[in-house]
Amino acid sequence: MTARISRDELRTAIEAGTVTVVDALGGEYYARQHLPGAIPLVEAEVAERAGELLPARDATIVTYCSNPSCPNSGRVADRLAALGYTDVRKYAEGIEDWVAAGLPTESGALAR
Repeated sequence: MTARISRDELRTAIEAGTVTVVDALGGEYYARQHLPGAIPLVEAEVAERAGELLPARDATIVTYCSNPSCPNSGRVADRLAALGYTDVRKYAEGIEDWVAAGLPTESGALAR
């Protein structure tokens, strides 16, 4: 089971630049709105793209999706851990919680 991170802990880590944030929704959801600096990585692409997007296996990585009932963040976190990433956490409350708290988001697709 992946460790969790709170909104306040995540906000502090993003502001400090000490975390890589992974949006587990991807696609149009990511393009419409995502956490600051987040990169899109969905479960089906973890094995293929993790090494390229997340080269440091000991980096602090936080996955998120929409809300606590969305399984995507946990699935991506579990896949990353299985690939040998050692500091993976999930923000289970997701982007809905982030937005409800009035915190900033970004939009637009990630250039490939």
